[in-house]
Amino acid sequence: MPAPGPRRRPELDRANREETMNTSVIADVLAASDAVASALADPETAWSAAPTGGRAWPQSLAGGAAGIALLHIERAHSGHGDWDTARAWLSVAASGELTAAANAGLFLGAPAVAFALHAAARTSNRYRDALARLDEAVTALTRARLAAAHARIDQAQRPMMREFDLIRGLAGLGVYHLRRHPDHPITRDVLAYLVRLTEPLPGRGELPPWWTDVSLNGEPSPDHPHGHGNLGMAHGIGAVLALLSLAMLRDLPVDGAGEAAGRICAWTDQWRQDDGAGLWWPGFITLDQVRTHRVEPSRRPRPSWCYGIGGTARAQQLAGIALKDAARQTAAENAMLATLRDPALAERLPEIGLCHGMAGLLQSAWRMAADAATPHIAGELPRLAARLTARVQEDPAPDPELLDGAAGAALALHTVGTGAAPASHWDTFLLLA
Repeated sequence: MPAPGPRRRPELDRANREETMNTSVIADVLAASDAVASALADPETAWSAAPTGGRAWPQSLAGGAAGIALLHIERAHSGHGDWDTARAWLSVAASGELTAAANAGLFLGAPAVAFALHAAARTSNRYRDALARLDEAVTALTRARLAAAHARIDQAQRPMMREFDLIRGLAGLGVYHLRRHPDHPITRDVLAYLVRLTEPLPGRGELPPWWTDVSLNGEPSPDHPHGHGNLGMAHGIGAVLALLSLAMLRDLPVDGAGEAAGRICAWTDQWRQDDGAGLWWPGFITLDQVRTHRVEPSRRPRPSWCYGIGGTARAQQLAGIALKDAARQTAAENAMLATLRDPALAERLPEIGLCHGMAGLLQSAWRMAADAATPHIAGELPRLAARLTARVQEDPAPDPELLDGAAGAALALHTVGTGAAPASHWDTFLLLA
């Protein structure tokens, strides 16, 4: 009979079990990401299995070829895919006349295709001529939008949501310029406008200067007769806070950026909630809530990227780091950690996508974990990744699109599976980095 070995401590057994689980999860995560990429390899057949609705324009980052191209660009950069597939998708994305009209923005048209081409090129000379032409169009578009925005501020009018938001507005265009040419005058002009956006409007009283008189869909509606103040990342002031913070972290010389970020933080702090299960921020605020200074617990949004913890906590963390506000950074990280540890909150995200689903929360949490002062967020990622993997594998024909479909889920799983920051910086279109 062999001599008994050394007695093992329970905590070591637990650590070994977790290490084995994580290795297994990572293998499954990469396999799921690879399977989606394989299913989306051919642009001719990728949309045949599921309807994509009105977003399936080739030049759409949200639902078209430009967005799916990002999946294959990231895989090619990281050695998990080939450039022929990425080029095929880019070719489809740029196959028609690209819009730089009123409907254009980071998620559609010339800016969207330029973002994808820059992600492919990085610091190389790939697509140099095409990018030069697109830069002219995007810069002209941005200057026109800036002129209109400053004229609106000069008249002390409140903004439309599409003036400054990420999806359609100047925050989104600022994302492209900050990534493409951070030292260009147009980049500084966009950031200067975002600073001015936060400065009080004469005669506008108790409401912040980014308060909009429209409803959540960006149009006037009797459902929101007095408009709303939007905290979200997709359509609200969260995007402005994140972009200003990223600019400060790059040491860009933008007068008033710190003060502007501070004004946004002071307003969001008024609405930060703590219900015992963790900190959270409402997705938007109504005039009645401003006057009563009360947010009902039922107004806690799902923990998505667009309106929930995924986006708002990341914006707050970036602001905490940029402003050297350790308490803010800690609060944001604790909010994310509490969300990841609460099964009831996780169940509120059955979808797979980046905007409304698990992929957006996973990518946000991964970015927060990489910058966090605590290791605990990273420890919660395998569970969420496993849940997303299982959901992706359950659906034999998911919507292929980037923002709400399989391409975005595959990218988030690829990040976790490789354990490396995206080589293409694809998630900058979500303002996560």
